[in-house]
Amino acid sequence: MHVSDLYRRGEPILSFEFFPPKTDAGFRTLRRTIEDLKQLDPGFVSVTMGAGGSTRAKTVDLVTEIQSEVGVTAMAHLPCTGFERAEVSVILDRLEQGGLANVLALRGDPPQGESTAPPRGAFAFANELTAFIRERGDFFCIGGACYPETHPEAESPEADLANLVQKVEAGADFLITQLFFDNEDYFGFVTRARASGIEVPIVPGIMPITSAANIRRITNLCGARIPRDLERELGRVDADDEATAALGVEWATQQCRELLERGAPGVHFYTLNRSPATRQIHRALF
Repeated sequence: MHVSDLYRRGEPILSFEFFPPKTDAGFRTLRRTIEDLKQLDPGFVSVTMGAGGSTRAKTVDLVTEIQSEVGVTAMAHLPCTGFERAEVSVILDRLEQGGLANVLALRGDPPQGESTAPPRGAFAFANELTAFIRERGDFFCIGGACYPETHPEAESPEADLANLVQKVEAGADFLITQLFFDNEDYFGFVTRARASGIEVPIVPGIMPITSAANIRRITNLCGARIPRDLERELGRVDADDEATAALGVEWATQQCRELLERGAPGVHFYTLNRSPATRQIHRALF
């Protein structure tokens, strides 16, 4: 099943993102999380790949297991930084052989401490990877990433949007946003994207807050903004993990309710391999 076909049905699609754990215990916990969230009937789930493809084997193994054994459509993240074309072809061949037709094409980051300059013959940008995958034909459905608040390395919002247009023209079938906490950032971005000729689904990415320190670290890395009202509330519950998680669920629930009421094609949850917050949000919405 192509993810883009799910969005054409016109009903809101819920989806979840996971990452490959580092330990056997982590994999057991993740398997329980996946089985738990399967009960919410997600349209698909995605699995990240580490910087420079450091978890490529685990990612491919995990999406294969999820789709074949758990019975949920799975999408592999595929960052291209540090990959040569032959290496990408090997990964794509393995995915295709396993019947895994959905890929999220990303630029990604190099492993920590390595240069961002691509090796000779490697990809430099996600639109190059997208075009390379599309050249293989129509087996793969290709997703792309986008930034409602502008990519932190972009020269300007206009330049960032121009790059996104290139990505879609290269063959991206749908887009998933970076996390954000102010829905007006999403809706304003969608308006600008549509005015630029982008017609593919633009799916909001939501991360329920479970730790104040963790979300500040993540937003510092990705350039997302914590609104003043939310920052004030985080300061109030900062030392109380239970209260922080409750605040995170409440804020994300309000976000999701408005996003769906105003026509977002679905919600993609950044779960951090945990299910309680997502389940609580789903219970409040449905």
